[in-house]
Amino acid sequence: MIRIQLGESTLDRTRIAMSPLNELVAGVELVHRHRQRPAPWPYTDWVERAREVLRRVPQTTPLQVYAQLYGAEHARRTPDLFTPVPLEARPVLAEQIELIRRTGRAVVQEQFTTHYPEGLPDFLVPYLHDGDRAFGRLADALTAFWEAAIAPYWPVMRAALDEEVLLRARTLAAHGPEAVLTGVRGPAQWDRPVLSLPKRHESVLPAHDQRLLLVPLLLAQDRLTCSTDHPEILMVTYQARGAAVLAQRAAPARPSRDRLAQLVGPGRAAVLRALTQPATTTGLAVALGLSPSTVSEQLGSLLETGTVHRSRSGRQVLYGLEPAGAALVALFADDSDPTEALERPEDSS
Repeated sequence: MIRIQLGESTLDRTRIAMSPLNELVAGVELVHRHRQRPAPWPYTDWVERAREVLRRVPQTTPLQVYAQLYGAEHARRTPDLFTPVPLEARPVLAEQIELIRRTGRAVVQEQFTTHYPEGLPDFLVPYLHDGDRAFGRLADALTAFWEAAIAPYWPVMRAALDEEVLLRARTLAAHGPEAVLTGVRGPAQWDRPVLSLPKRHESVLPAHDQRLLLVPLLLAQDRLTCSTDHPEILMVTYQARGAAVLAQRAAPARPSRDRLAQLVGPGRAAVLRALTQPATTTGLAVALGLSPSTVSEQLGSLLETGTVHRSRSGRQVLYGLEPAGAALVALFADDSDPTEALERPEDSS
């Protein structure tokens, strides 16, 4: 367990950002974690496709460094230079990859010395002694994997992430950073002033006079990471809602015991469950794999019954649960949903 002690100045400077590069690396790790078994829905088809990309495209070979860095056999903190912290709210992937290509020797020496005082692992030696070539090959590998495995999905992924950022930013503005941390999906625990992340090793990390940067990822599979090498920014990645956009087939059928679906219908039941946090019609459609017109029809019915409400945030219309809707979802929470019970991932290193 990593226990991050967030000082007031860090908590007050909480921000949210997207990061295509972190999404890319999370995808590489996801494939590695499921190299010997099928990935659960909604990742099944995407992981199978990405696995073929890694197998058939020789240019992606340098991506093995991420499996060596973050695999279970390396249960320790690792240098952040392979996934630099995004410096903008919506960075451009090409610019992020270019930062890796131009990684300076001084940064490499500093982070390698910090993380490997006992000596550098063999697989990292080229990055120290022949950095221009090693980081250049890694940058090319990242580009090749993105183009083959992620770019075809990026438009719908981007829509889902835009929705996530919108909702978290709205919560941050209306209720403050503690509400955002409380609502972060996955196994993180917020108990002021400590944010605890499940890890194989125990450590305490003081975070004072830094900026806390939260980065949602669709390919995280409920795995949280923490990046600590940047002197001014502490980055925490977490699972974003909407990973269903990666699926190319329907979700596994809900069990026949789904009493909420029997009561209000399967479509309205799915919308109610998806509204545990406010969402737009488009965001719900993306998350549920339904057409916006279908979701709009279900929302209209739920509005008439008083189980949901709508409100405006800028140009966006958000829908949320009324107390009656929240009570229904809670009442039938025991009717487990295989589409939501994603396989518990291995602890990250």
